[in-house]
Amino acid sequence: MGLTRNSIGKYAKDTQSTLTRESEDEIIIALAGNPNVGKSTLFNELTGMHQHTGNWSGKTVGYAEGSLSYNNKYIRIVDLPGTYSLYPHSAEESVAKEFICSDVPDCVAVVCDSTCLERNLILVLQTLAAKKPVIVCLNLTDEAQRLGIDVDTQKLSDTLGVPCLSICARSAEGLDELKVLFSKAKELPNSSPYLEDNTKYAKQAEQIAAECVRQPKGSARERDRKIDRILTGRLTAFPLMFLMLAIIFWLTIQGANYPSELLANGLFYIQDLLLDFMEYVNAPAFLTNMLVLGVWRTLAWVVSVMLPPMAIFFPLFTLLEDLGYLPRVAFNLDRCFKKCDACGKQALTMCMGFGCNAAGVVGCRIIDSRRERLIAMLTNVFVPCNGRFPTIIAMISIFLVGGTGLIASLSSAMILAAVIVFGIVLTLLASKLLSKTFLSGAPSSFTLELPPYRRPQILKVIVRSVIDRTAHILLRAIAVAAPAGLVIWLLANVYVGESSLLIHCASFLDPLGRLMGMDGVIILAFILALPANEIVLPIILMAYSSSGALIEYTSLSELGAILTENGWTPLTAICVIIFMLCHFPCSTTLMTIKKESGRLSFAVLGAILPTVIGFILCLCVNVFYSLLM
Repeated sequence: MGLTRNSIGKYAKDTQSTLTRESEDEIIIALAGNPNVGKSTLFNELTGMHQHTGNWSGKTVGYAEGSLSYNNKYIRIVDLPGTYSLYPHSAEESVAKEFICSDVPDCVAVVCDSTCLERNLILVLQTLAAKKPVIVCLNLTDEAQRLGIDVDTQKLSDTLGVPCLSICARSAEGLDELKVLFSKAKELPNSSPYLEDNTKYAKQAEQIAAECVRQPKGSARERDRKIDRILTGRLTAFPLMFLMLAIIFWLTIQGANYPSELLANGLFYIQDLLLDFMEYVNAPAFLTNMLVLGVWRTLAWVVSVMLPPMAIFFPLFTLLEDLGYLPRVAFNLDRCFKKCDACGKQALTMCMGFGCNAAGVVGCRIIDSRRERLIAMLTNVFVPCNGRFPTIIAMISIFLVGGTGLIASLSSAMILAAVIVFGIVLTLLASKLLSKTFLSGAPSSFTLELPPYRRPQILKVIVRSVIDRTAHILLRAIAVAAPAGLVIWLLANVYVGESSLLIHCASFLDPLGRLMGMDGVIILAFILALPANEIVLPIILMAYSSSGALIEYTSLSELGAILTENGWTPLTAICVIIFMLCHFPCSTTLMTIKKESGRLSFAVLGAILPTVIGFILCLCVNVFYSLLM
């Protein structure tokens, strides 16, 4: 049933918002709008650093809340999830409708894209039925001008009966006038429903846009269409996606080497200072080694290996997002996921997993269907995160490529891209398996908007990716790496007989490892690296050298020599790459799956599914290689 005039009024009375008014004097603004209209950019420009994020009570849907002071008035702005309509089809649209229709906001500011006003007007017309002050913010006016689109703001305001204001959030144009309207929100009259019959929203939006918008045949719009014919074409889409993937990985590999080395030198220099300090205060040797060579050295490994690639990958990923390419990726992969009875939006969450699988799991909130959301969460691990890239790259460089220089790095990037494509294929196959077993059902439909190509704001992209993604994920990795370092050190330094617990455990796992084309040390390293995948190789080196602490290697050639001395072959490297791609995710990701799904059983399934697939693949490769030899 749709939202008629009477049903909206009744819904507003029955709704209890999870956000409450702090004082009678404050002004609360609900910031609403379709996805990709620049709503969050406007929110950030208005509130600056005076903002925080959270979840709506009882839901995994996030919101952002900020504040500003203007004309001696305290204005509180709530950035609602993007929604196309007040007819909710998802949890995000439900909470947006709930807050808009509640008694909490003093005014609803509906942000519209000036380049495609007709589609945005549907939400405006529905919001008018809430019978409270409404302000229409016509954003992206710079893009409209570039496309030759002219919106008659005054005529639109007269037609709708509410204030309409042209703004450009990216350049802060028109924001002072908007603040004036916000400060007078309690003085603005309540809006009147534009329509009595809600079945006519789309038709009326078309008529209003025809009267208020002049749209010449713009060359820029035609240019976007021409680019889309290439980037989403049946013959060109997937080769170009592969090429883009290879370029990003090459930039990440090449760019991360030098800063990673510098960071490692700095952190291990601090380690030497800590050792000197512990000696100066006469700390017991056992405590010194446990805290410095155990906890600190593990932290140093995680930070030095994880931070530089993330600091490069996330900005590149965000640039593609700002440019408008990622929705095209989802469009290209939609038919693949549909064949697997999954949702095309899973392509976007899968891309997020390249940076961090935990972030990819959280990103699954954009998928409306719970069944398809669970499929996306459980299969996100098949794309390697930044923590797994270093080991995969090292295996490719040492055993599959060899040599150094530009040709070697390009070859490594191409092979790495091929490994990623293999991971995507496994994602699709695992999604199909879950759709036919534990999470059976038909795929749902969804709205996918292809936004216009935009010039990315490079500085803001870097700041946002570093603060919102890199720093946040790194802090979580550090939180789990510290106790892991303690456990690993204890296993390596507590002896039973002539061997440490680490060696005893590796010997116990050796038959399983040999069956999978590896050895017990490698299997144990994967298990102990549950908190952070970055420490798989250091644990392997520590076990091979019978050292009581993680071993630092200074070059790939040195690492290759150590591994070869301990029986590694190209087969071993291939099996390690496969198992690095297909094994249980890190503890942070597992905890995130439990939190997002609300059930421990799904976290357990998220660990078992990739591990079983990885075991079968490694077993098959080992058997096939043995038959050939």
